Amino acid sequence: MRIIPAIDIIDGKCVRLSKGDYNTKKIYNEHPLEVAKEFEAHGIEYLHLVDLDGAKSKHIVNYKVLEAIATKTSLKIDFGGGLKSDDDLRIAFESGAKQVTGGSIAVKNPTVFEQWIASYGNDKIILGADADNEKVAVSGWQEASTEELLPFISKYLQKGIEYVICTDISKDGMLQGPSFALYKRIVENSEKIKLIASGGISSFDELPKLAEIGCEGTIIGKAIYEGRISLKQLENYILNSN
Repeated sequence: MRIIPAIDIIDGKCVRLSKGDYNTKKIYNEHPLEVAKEFEAHGIEYLHLVDLDGAKSKHIVNYKVLEAIATKTSLKIDFGGGLKSDDDLRIAFESGAKQVTGGSIAVKNPTVFEQWIASYGNDKIILGADADNEKVAVSGWQEASTEELLPFISKYLQKGIEYVICTDISKDGMLQGPSFALYKRIVENSEKIKLIASGGISSFDELPKLAEIGCEGTIIGKAIYEGRISLKQLENYILNSN
């Protein structure tokens, strides 16, 4: 299972929110590149970079942060937040993203999202399926849609998507453990899915459980920043998995 630390960006700074609420913003580092370099120094290969300003303003904003991390580290970055147009996507890839995550666009403009899958391939485009009470949330989680989570994922698997990041919003940033039962249901209901678990990771012991369920990767945010999981633990996990 791939270990994918998260860096969330507001005003160019590394922050975390609770349950996606912008009012709960906590700044952990003014310089995201420093954080990324520390991840890399501990053998981490992947990074989940979220442009929270972009998610709110509905277009890419913090692409300079993406560019800095992509050019000054060897991390393979998946980038999300505010990608709404072909132009946003072009900027993200030109700035060094290896993959991009589309969430709101997959709900609100499926035609464009399906074109992205066809044009770039399912190894480049990740479906962001973030849900509250199993209803897909959009616009930086500021609004709920009528889309039911499992049918939503299933629909896009049929369209060729492989990678799916699923965040249970009620768990995100709460350090109370991830939604094991939900992830188990998704994996059992979905052939060929590469499910990336996100939200609520609170201790190192949860990682083997997610791997056992069949998650292809897991995104870890606040647990790292709050010292619940050390980078040394992650380094050892990666070494032992290889």
